[in-house]
Amino acid sequence: QVQLVESGGGTEQAGGSLRLSCAASGRTITSYAWGWFRQDPGKEREFVAAMTWNLGRTSYTDSVSGRFTISGDNAQNTVYLQINSLKPEDTAVYYCAAGPGGVGRSLRRESDYNYWGQGTQVTVSV
Repeated sequence: QVQLVESGGGTEQAGGSLRLSCAASGRTITSYAWGWFRQDPGKEREFVAAMTWNLGRTSYTDSVSGRFTISGDNAQNTVYLQINSLKPEDTAVYYCAAGPGGVGRSLRRESDYNYWGQGTQVTVSV
């Protein structure tokens, strides 16, 4: 079992950058596939980014492609989400998630993940 703690959220102006962190404990991050999701109040939680260790793949939802980067640091046992060129529509609570990965899992669905962090708020001001 792995425990996840997100940090790095805050209020930033449009056009700025933030780096979200997801610190893992209990298991190494290479044991899982990873995803970031976000949720705005009154809306469904939506997929943002995902990565796998064994295949070295990353994927992004269209609205963040080219602006967001998911990565991991084995030494820190932490997964990151670098957010550049922030837009007001990026405002949401961001969650990291860990799952088994593997064939047949798109990693774009909440059901692909077993473990979730508590979330970190990102607010983008105009």
